[in-house]
Amino acid sequence: MKRLSIRKKKEARWAYLFILPFIIGFLIFMLGPMLFSVIGSFTDYNLTSKMNFIGLANFKRMFVHDDLFWKSLYNTVYFVIFNVPLTTIFSVFLATVLNQKIKGISVFRTVFYLPAVLSGVAVYILWMQLLSPSAGLINTFLGWFHIPGPAWLFDPQWTKPALILMKIWSSGGAMLLYLATLQNVPRSLYESAEIDGAGVWGKFKSITLPLITPIIFYDVITSTIGSFQIFQEAYVMTKNGTGGPANSLLFYNLHMWNKAFVAFDMGYAMAMSMILFLIVLVLTFVNLKLAPKWVYYSGGDGK
Repeated sequence: MKRLSIRKKKEARWAYLFILPFIIGFLIFMLGPMLFSVIGSFTDYNLTSKMNFIGLANFKRMFVHDDLFWKSLYNTVYFVIFNVPLTTIFSVFLATVLNQKIKGISVFRTVFYLPAVLSGVAVYILWMQLLSPSAGLINTFLGWFHIPGPAWLFDPQWTKPALILMKIWSSGGAMLLYLATLQNVPRSLYESAEIDGAGVWGKFKSITLPLITPIIFYDVITSTIGSFQIFQEAYVMTKNGTGGPANSLLFYNLHMWNKAFVAFDMGYAMAMSMILFLIVLVLTFVNLKLAPKWVYYSGGDGK
């Protein structure tokens, strides 16, 4: 027993040694900045002066005096509400279609996945060209059917739908997750359903959809967090973060960036980051609480 105890202690030391780089990185690059942001949110820190404690003044200013705070929050919530369900539905539909066993299907899978691996800035510039009101390919295509194309990035009513359209186009990463899950669904379940007279919709509703709900749950949580953090698209496509026409693309993170690195109002920006953290934390907690009501696990006990 003593020899076994010594062996376990030796293994434990090696285990801690291997995870030490992660622990150091977490403390320096994640936990440290988070604690610094919490402290800084109660100060008027601006990079050039000492941190002066001002209590809840940043939060009062945020909720009462900063109209752009509410505008940026509205833009972000709008984007989350429409982007998350639409990209999820499209990814599931695309994975279902690409799960068929037909000749050359691997080519189509590659084509639909490619947008997910392209460089972000290059994709944004490409879409700026595609969404050009006069010479863009999308409006040209609509013109063939005598449909007047919108001004897209120049019309406040169409700026956010334009970005959502771009996100749907690049949903190949989520599609790959769903495709991998669908390929693990036992064929015997579909064969039994066909014997019982189930059609295409019946098999999808009763077999496919329940079995992929764990991946849908994961995708919804990660997509929600990612959508609340939208920044690059608006920064690149609105000329260095101007927010687009009528601030229609002034998302929360973009407004926070402007406060931090344009106005150098770091204390206020850190207060904004705390509000965003709380919003995402609450929504994630709600998703976790609601999961047992609709997420199906093969074990049957939700664990």
